Amino acid sequence: MTRRMSRLTGTVARGRDARPDPHVNRTVLSFSNMHEKGDLFINYLRARKEVFIDHKGWHLPEENGMEFDQYDTPKARWIVLHEYGEILAGVRIAPTTAQCGAHSYMIRDAQLGLLDGLPYDVLFFDAPQDDKIWEATRLFVVPSVPADRRMRINALLLHAMADGARAEGADHVIGIVPAVFRRWMSRLGMSATPVGPPMIIDGDKVQAALMKTTYEMPVEDLRVA
Repeated sequence: MTRRMSRLTGTVARGRDARPDPHVNRTVLSFSNMHEKGDLFINYLRARKEVFIDHKGWHLPEENGMEFDQYDTPKARWIVLHEYGEILAGVRIAPTTAQCGAHSYMIRDAQLGLLDGLPYDVLFFDAPQDDKIWEATRLFVVPSVPADRRMRINALLLHAMADGARAEGADHVIGIVPAVFRRWMSRLGMSATPVGPPMIIDGDKVQAALMKTTYEMPVEDLRVA
């Protein structure tokens, strides 16, 4: 069982105009289509293990070089950015109506006291269970992505997350983000509302936020380096 919740991390700074890299592909994986995508799902789970276990040192389930937990169910979708067969970044989204045994979704399970190491008071209100709200967890960019490219990859990933959730009928995504989220979300043409108190988790100041799945401009028009 997982003892941590992924945070939506990363910043986007103003800089020169940058167009999306034409070689970066984005794929939304599900239990229904992963058999059509070769080893993409396996490589995605291996990338998660590299980021969250090897790099961050989190204590999470792993097997055969892959990280996984009880929220990787047929209800989930996995959004993956990849290039020439290499994983660049990813995020998991799942409906807040999901239920698998005793578990629903991370924020709600934390509120119910089912997850060790995660505050139960992460939200100002009872965790929603609504088809129009999906949760985002396990957001990452692999360490091998160079610093001068990470901002662009973060921008591509967050827009892909919004698009993926919207395709499932969601109008909002809930998740844990850096406490400065309003500033960097606005630079992405996205909007979010704080829905929990600022707190320190794993040494980072973070806050629960409710993010819209629509945004003001496409990635190619953003001023991100």
